[in-house]
Amino acid sequence: MAKGTPATVALETASEPFTLHEYAYDPNADRIGMQAAEALGMPPAQLLKTLMVEIGSKPAVAIIASDRTVNLKKLAAAAKVKEAAMMAPTKAERLTGYHVGGISPLGQKKRVPAFLDAAAMAHATVLVNGGRRGLQIEISPARLAALIGAVVVELG
Repeated sequence: MAKGTPATVALETASEPFTLHEYAYDPNADRIGMQAAEALGMPPAQLLKTLMVEIGSKPAVAIIASDRTVNLKKLAAAAKVKEAAMMAPTKAERLTGYHVGGISPLGQKKRVPAFLDAAAMAHATVLVNGGRRGLQIEISPARLAALIGAVVVELG
């Protein structure tokens, strides 16, 4: 199994336990997170997608279940700004060091404010992108929040 992404290196450096899951990434999937959940046989609510956003004019990351949509008004309120918007894919790639479809909330080039949907806390473990297409990391949502300094808030 492939390792060595910035996300897995960050977890190993922190001596954080995690499990890797590989699957056949479909670049033509309409919803990447849903395709990953299906390929891994996981409930979509347990497989989280990493969305790069802009809160005000600053970058941030929003993490929510693959079957949910971020409510940008709720995100803006949580960030105490007037508005939030999705980040352009090219900007997200440049900022994180990852490719779209492989953006992990862990091990990004630049640490940015993070917001984790409160619904994720209902699960013993969740899956987040492992830093490349076709790789997921299984980890406790509480540990994920602690590692990235995420604000846990209702985002859906």
